Amino acid sequence: MSVNVKIVFYSMCGHIHAMAETVAEGVREVSGVEAGLLQVPELVPEDVLKQAGADKARAAFSHIPEAKPDDLVDSDAIIFGTPTRYGNMCGQMRNFVDQFGPLWMKGAFEGKVGSVFASSNTQHGGQETTLTSFHTTLFHLGMIVAGVPYSEARLMATDEITGGTPYGATTVAGGDGSRQPSENELAIARFQGRHVAEIASALKRGWQ
Repeated sequence: MSVNVKIVFYSMCGHIHAMAETVAEGVREVSGVEAGLLQVPELVPEDVLKQAGADKARAAFSHIPEAKPDDLVDSDAIIFGTPTRYGNMCGQMRNFVDQFGPLWMKGAFEGKVGSVFASSNTQHGGQETTLTSFHTTLFHLGMIVAGVPYSEARLMATDEITGGTPYGATTVAGGDGSRQPSENELAIARFQGRHVAEIASALKRGWQ
């Protein structure tokens, strides 16, 4: 029995890509589970990306294929990664999921496990609202939503600035984007990938 987990992300400066790769590592820790990474299409003009210095960061993951809604139909779980934009998912991700209408009408996402991880510039920059508002979309699609339970003790860390919520893994990019995901944040992301993979495996075994 093979279980397929897709990690679908948008990253401008590389933080969410780093988290996505680590989530995939966690998924692959579960026997019989495959992890595939996809990125959603860019909408920002190239000259704007260059002004923001994001063109160089994006080159590091330019090899990852762009996602199409139909790419997700054969998955057992989908883990979405998005930066925060004013407490919500970014426009690129919103544009992508808004294309799910025909598949939603067919019930193509019902019964799949859905989960989300995110980033924000500041520690209180809307990480949690981004995750929980994204969950609303997953509920509409009929997905089984998974977060990060407190058995992941790193959620309780108070000795450093760190992301990580019961709604999903997060990272703090810093005001200028120079801060990279910490070991604590990456460990929570790895846990989330493994946790989703375990749930998807259990559900698939139970439904066969």
